[in-house]
Amino acid sequence: MSLRIAEVPAGRGAVWVRHSFVLFFRHPLGFSLLFFLFLVAALILMALPWIGAFLLLAVMPLLTLGFAAATRAAQQGQPVHAGLLFEPFKPGADAQRRNVLLRLCLLYAALTAGTLLLAQSIDAGAFERLQLLLGAQRTEANQREIEAALADPGLVNGMLVRLVLLGLISVPFWHAPMLVAWQGQGLAQSLFSSALACWRNRGAFFIYLMAWAGVSAAIGLVASLVVGLIGGQALAALTLPPVALLLSVAFYVSLYFMYAESFAATPQTPAA
Repeated sequence: MSLRIAEVPAGRGAVWVRHSFVLFFRHPLGFSLLFFLFLVAALILMALPWIGAFLLLAVMPLLTLGFAAATRAAQQGQPVHAGLLFEPFKPGADAQRRNVLLRLCLLYAALTAGTLLLAQSIDAGAFERLQLLLGAQRTEANQREIEAALADPGLVNGMLVRLVLLGLISVPFWHAPMLVAWQGQGLAQSLFSSALACWRNRGAFFIYLMAWAGVSAAIGLVASLVVGLIGGQALAALTLPPVALLLSVAFYVSLYFMYAESFAATPQTPAA
């Protein structure tokens, strides 16, 4: 069997988002457990000095692959369990595909880390300071510091570098983990196939991203209105983390739908 890149209508982008929520609510415990295990692993990795942050970036393609495997299993009526995150490392797994997948993870981590370091050098740490200020208790002095940080031109330049370069990096890595693990493609071939699939289906990809932006904005607006009407920072602290968890899990669930419709297997023509 060979793999061809299918061209899908732009409207399918919104359908992928809708399907992700439908499937998530059919298996909320299984998908949430997968993401919870990732969060535990992330906390452990971040506790490691220097190398921890790099390793956390390296496992992101594995998280994409694990959720794609879980989504595929759920669609086939199979249980969603934590073992799906470790499929490439199980006994009997293809060693060559596993090695390519590990190289893919290291390449993603290196490119992402290089981009973040470049952006940090451009904004001189303004983005990290802004995050700390936003997470601190809101006072008049805190508000003035936030306004001063937002007025820093270096912050805007650093954010543009993060947005553009990280966006360019994500395109070739979008489908690459599945192409390596399931189709046996090499490192360069999987990156090229993923980028080409995103380009050919750029209309659906754009609608997909806009749909996620709209869903996130709508949920954020509703949460803000509820907190504003009822009042209380404690309520916001209790409601926002579960909402963020739901959105994160549903997003990773949606990745498989995009992959499945972007690629289709076709029989190979017999050699003459």
